[in-house]
Amino acid sequence: MSPKILIVDDEAHIRVLMEQTLEELEDEGVEILTADNGEAALEIIKAEHPRLVFLDVMMPRMNGFEVCQLVKRELKLDQIHIIMLTAKGQEYDRQKGIEVGADMYMTKPFDPDEIVEKAVEVLQLER
Repeated sequence: MSPKILIVDDEAHIRVLMEQTLEELEDEGVEILTADNGEAALEIIKAEHPRLVFLDVMMPRMNGFEVCQLVKRELKLDQIHIIMLTAKGQEYDRQKGIEVGADMYMTKPFDPDEIVEKAVEVLQLER
């Protein structure tokens, strides 16, 4: 079964940018999924069990903190690695991300190389 990455962001241009950043991993069998809000993300996570989720914090319907907390604390899907993505670098947000179970926190604008590096590391791809 091929490893899956889920990109969750309500801004289309960020989803496209992330997809373009990670598309080289598709050659290595990685499947890239996207969602534009927290509710859709949760449905995809339950159905597809991605190994890695890049999760935006500020979104309509359900924010990234709520999604992360549901996935980690209620659904107990600890094998899913969640990286919170946000434009906010405030310490409060970092703290909140850690409290709800996020594995890592990255601020936008992000470094594409760092995104690929993290994905390769989490998915344990041979490079």
